[in-house]
Amino acid sequence: MTLLTVNNLSTSFYTRNGLTKAVEDVSFSLDAGETLAIVGESGSGKSVSCYSIMGLIPCPPGKIESGSAVFDGVDLLNCSDDEIRAVRGNKIAMIFQDPMTCLNPYLTVGEQLIEPLIYHHKVSRSEAKKKAIELMTEVGIRSPETNFNAWPHEFSGGMRQRVMIAMALIAEPKLLIADEPTTALDVTIQKQILDLVAEIQKKRDLGIIFISHDLGVVKNLADKVLVMKTGHIVEQGNAQDVLENPQHEYTQKLLAAIPKGAKENPKAEENPEPLIQVKNLVTEFNVNGNRFRAVDNVNFDILPKEILGLVGESGSGKSTIGRSILRLVDAQGSVNYRGDELLSKNPQQMKPLRRKMQMIFQDPYASLNPRMTIYETLAEPMKLHGIAKGSELNQAVLKLMDDVGLARAFVKKYPHEFSGGQRQRIAIGRAIATKPEFIVADEPVSALDVTIQKQILELIQYLVDKHELSMLFISHDLAVVRKLCDRVIVLKHGELVESGNVEALWQQPSHEYTQSLLAAAMH
Repeated sequence: MTLLTVNNLSTSFYTRNGLTKAVEDVSFSLDAGETLAIVGESGSGKSVSCYSIMGLIPCPPGKIESGSAVFDGVDLLNCSDDEIRAVRGNKIAMIFQDPMTCLNPYLTVGEQLIEPLIYHHKVSRSEAKKKAIELMTEVGIRSPETNFNAWPHEFSGGMRQRVMIAMALIAEPKLLIADEPTTALDVTIQKQILDLVAEIQKKRDLGIIFISHDLGVVKNLADKVLVMKTGHIVEQGNAQDVLENPQHEYTQKLLAAIPKGAKENPKAEENPEPLIQVKNLVTEFNVNGNRFRAVDNVNFDILPKEILGLVGESGSGKSTIGRSILRLVDAQGSVNYRGDELLSKNPQQMKPLRRKMQMIFQDPYASLNPRMTIYETLAEPMKLHGIAKGSELNQAVLKLMDDVGLARAFVKKYPHEFSGGQRQRIAIGRAIATKPEFIVADEPVSALDVTIQKQILELIQYLVDKHELSMLFISHDLAVVRKLCDRVIVLKHGELVESGNVEALWQQPSHEYTQSLLAAAMH
């Protein structure tokens, strides 16, 4: 039975910079119980197509120029606000890409979960809470009774995404639109979530539109694939046909960008003196009056000029280790950098060392100051550490733009004027501005589509080689770690369970947790 039929959908945006045709003449259909994957690079029109169907395009500046989207016999593009509101969140649910911007910071997670049940289904509060806790357990949220009363900021990125998935499924919709729902999730949870969605789909005959740049995920999930480029459909058809025998050069390019195989020239094991030695590292936080140990007695070294991968599930303490090393959070134990004990230093003593140790954060949009131009962003660390001034500073900023592959003409623009991949390049430029020896890269490619991810990974490798950097590369994407890193350490619930050469560990993992991570990555 056909659930949704979209014909000749066109959506434009009228801005001060002129007309942007975001979606042009897009047509597709979806049956009940079927999964359609929409793939393409950032800005290809994937999300705009689905936002148009859901009535989520802001008008102005957006305008649906033409087309129809018939769902359950009703054209969604010709519904009143009240009619579309009755459908949205009830018969059609959506999982958004960025959970932090979609979850209300003033409401507990539980309150937000039960809202659609109370609003659409008039269910009692106690019944709604019971169902919410059941679903929180299903999507892998630990201690659901306690976390029901937690706030969004108390969750990791992956945990917040699980909350969003639970919110979407709680009203038992007929159609689920998932906009990059597994981008922030580690491989085991990604597999659990996809298996869970597939199970619910089978049980409820749920139609799914899955928007993604991860073609590996799409391959195992979709019945049909639709490939978009700059607002147009360039190829569509049966998933197996499109992904195994792509006809369009753009689809071929997307598939070629997926990281495959081992690193080409891994660093030889020479037993050099470590650049950083981490011993008995313990990091604790106060959560609801209780001490929570995020990092538990971890020991490892980072060698000169190497990229050390740090992998593990969401909430395993990966980011906390990176922040502890750089003294962005308080920790106990020992972090020794070239003979300097960092954990005993006060902020004033740390300042000269900050020039040598930098961080690339996961979300460049959150870490870049929206009121500063790119010139000001790149110049600030150099001015702060007295590296350059005057015309010398101008030249240094322009050279950084060249290094990270951005046009010099962009130097006076603001962060919101760039794409996600370009913003990540700016964040990388800021990190290398002080000519550091060591960088912590926290999930720097997790939110990027495969072609941009490939460019950023090549850029990171180029800069590591050129500037002889050492890097702690935090990631949940094991294929990326295999392609980029020399050695890897595996973290579970704050404890280090395995470490070693990437390829050796990939071929023969000894710990069952590492085995489960690799099995999920190859799923």
